[in-house]
Amino acid sequence: MKLARNIIIALIAGVVVGLVLNIFTPSIFTQADAFLFKPLGTIFLNLMKMLVVPVVFISIVLGTVGMGDPKKLGRIGGKTIGFFLITTAIALVIALSLGLLLKPGEGGNFETANATYEAQEAPPVAETLLGIIPTNPISAMAEGNMLQIIFFAALVGFGMAMMGSKVERVKELFEQANELIMYLITFVMKFAPYGAFGLIASAVGSQGMDALKVMGMYMGVVLGALLIHTIVVYGGSVALIGKRSPIWFFKNFFPAQVVAFSTASPAATLPISMKTAQEKLKVPESISSFTQSLGATINMDGTAIMQGAAVIFIAQAYGIELTIGQLLTVVLTAVLASIGTAAVPGAGLIMLAMVLTSVGLPVEGIALVLGVDRLLDMVRTAVNITGDAACAVVVAKTENVLGEPDVEEIQGKTEIA
Repeated sequence: MKLARNIIIALIAGVVVGLVLNIFTPSIFTQADAFLFKPLGTIFLNLMKMLVVPVVFISIVLGTVGMGDPKKLGRIGGKTIGFFLITTAIALVIALSLGLLLKPGEGGNFETANATYEAQEAPPVAETLLGIIPTNPISAMAEGNMLQIIFFAALVGFGMAMMGSKVERVKELFEQANELIMYLITFVMKFAPYGAFGLIASAVGSQGMDALKVMGMYMGVVLGALLIHTIVVYGGSVALIGKRSPIWFFKNFFPAQVVAFSTASPAATLPISMKTAQEKLKVPESISSFTQSLGATINMDGTAIMQGAAVIFIAQAYGIELTIGQLLTVVLTAVLASIGTAAVPGAGLIMLAMVLTSVGLPVEGIALVLGVDRLLDMVRTAVNITGDAACAVVVAKTENVLGEPDVEEIQGKTEIA
């Protein structure tokens, strides 16, 4: 919590410094952004991303070895993917409903005539699924292809589990490597407040107040939907299925949420997210490593909320009324696209382009929301990793392996009877 406090202080300082420089001395902000803010943020992001591949590979291998039974791995995988797909659909419904209720795109003077956006084509879902199997595992690690890394690591872990005592020394090597990686994560996190300051100062300073005022209603819909989804869906899942207090859950996972907000990168946050879930939420490493690693790749509830709100906003800005059938198409397309574009860079905007095309809305409308997308991306990343952790708690509870909260933490009120 001390780390979280320092990061929050750094975030507030970054917001103040970024806005003050943007409003009063734009030229100084440009120089400060180029030589101070961006370098600070980039250094921290690179340090975190440096650990992602070894964390995922080592954790998945050890987690698979710990499961041992292939049926258990399949069962956990089915629960995990099912949780992600269901919550993604719910996230879309919440965003669409809130957009239709608050009408963020009506009454504004948006420059739709000059809006331009060149959409990238997403690969077919079949191609993405076939691409999970790496032809070169080393190349997959070098490129950071998470689905391929997860597949190869699970295969290695399965082989080690089947060979048993014959590879005991190899297992010990992985266990020691895991301890080393956890130490490095703790060391790198000491730089988090500085990185958070640079990232938020750059993001807020480059946007300015004008962009925020114009897009205020759209941002309100997205942020409101994210808040509702986090509290109701994730909090409800933790309480009803995980049998834990949502307050206990959010309090203990808060440090990871703060890091996710500052980095806006699920992959960069993954090391601290897994460490927090294992140590604070008492999720076994075998569950945490698989569920959260997979979630960082395919769980996009926050992105789905952005898409639902953006679809309504763009339709209203262009004066187009969507039918019930089109709204259902949005939900179905976005849920399927969340898997099909999992490993594609810029997946959120590619998914949005696919969704807009599926209901006949102009893809150029994406240009209207790009201005504030960087700031919203920070919030939805925090929501995405919270969903991964909630899933880990739920899966661990259904497998009867979720650890009990520490006595000093619960004070008799965090366990749901």
